[in-house]
Amino acid sequence: MQASEPGSSYADRNAIEAEAARLLARLNSDPSPDDEAAICAWIEADPRHAVAFARAEAAWDASERLKSAAADITLPPMQQIISEADQRRLSRNIMVAAGVAILLFVFAAIVTVRTFSGVERYETGVGQMRDIALEDGSILHLNSDSEVEARFTSNGRKVRLMKGEASFEISHDPARPFDVEARAAVIRAVGTAFNVRMRPSLVELTVTHGQVSVHCGDSPLQKVAAGSGAVIQPRSISLTRLGSRIVEQRTAWREQMVELDGETVEQAADEFNRYRKAPILIGDTRVSALRIGGRFRTTDSQEFLSALQLTLPIRVVDGEDGSVMLLYRDSAEDSEHPPLA
Repeated sequence: MQASEPGSSYADRNAIEAEAARLLARLNSDPSPDDEAAICAWIEADPRHAVAFARAEAAWDASERLKSAAADITLPPMQQIISEADQRRLSRNIMVAAGVAILLFVFAAIVTVRTFSGVERYETGVGQMRDIALEDGSILHLNSDSEVEARFTSNGRKVRLMKGEASFEISHDPARPFDVEARAAVIRAVGTAFNVRMRPSLVELTVTHGQVSVHCGDSPLQKVAAGSGAVIQPRSISLTRLGSRIVEQRTAWREQMVELDGETVEQAADEFNRYRKAPILIGDTRVSALRIGGRFRTTDSQEFLSALQLTLPIRVVDGEDGSVMLLYRDSAEDSEHPPLA
């Protein structure tokens, strides 16, 4: 679920969208060079300005095409005197024409958003990973069950993470900053590499190379350098210094691996469930807090389950639907249910 923003953020957004519409109207009314320079400066001042201006442009183009289509429609001249029956028939025809016009407008809007705006969508299924070469030379890595939308223009590069996790290797282009939107957060980079994961109540950022800036709601702009990360919530950004071990752990999925370093069994099961269509379930609360370490393949959770039974008092029960139940193995059960090798 998308996190809600503070009430003041909605007011800010409305003000920005109104200003974007005003500047777009000025740009389409024979602007002076000073006007054009001022408009460009406003767009580049804040990632939200660029997003609002792009949306205003798309709406403007759609309305212009609709007006052009309407201008080509010629209605027959109305007679000076017509009967009531003719008037009723004419009214029905006008209603039909209005309905057709509405359908044309909806179609034009869809075409504008999906085609003329240049939005590309990339996604992965459960257990699937993708490496995608973007048109600017950047590389997008998508983890399991993830989805992004990308839009590139002459003024900027924008990617919106809809769900899941993605890693970015950004091609250097100072003239076109690269913005990643994740819920209310906007992460800006020029030439760098970083990882973004959407968790249920926060966005987790890990920077592996270079530096990025982060903005979220009313929180001040923050700089995050390589080897550091950020926990991003709707009203706050908390910076964290990460050791190389944690950075490797967070990005191990790029090698189709899950790295565990003393996580609880519950946390480990949640990680593996990201790559499984049938979940690993915990059937005994005593199992949840047990801890495990190791490096396991995302494509072979059986290896992880075997390690659980060999190193911890855990018994695995397979479900008919492919799910797995983890139960606590009492010492009295060891002789009856020895761990599987």
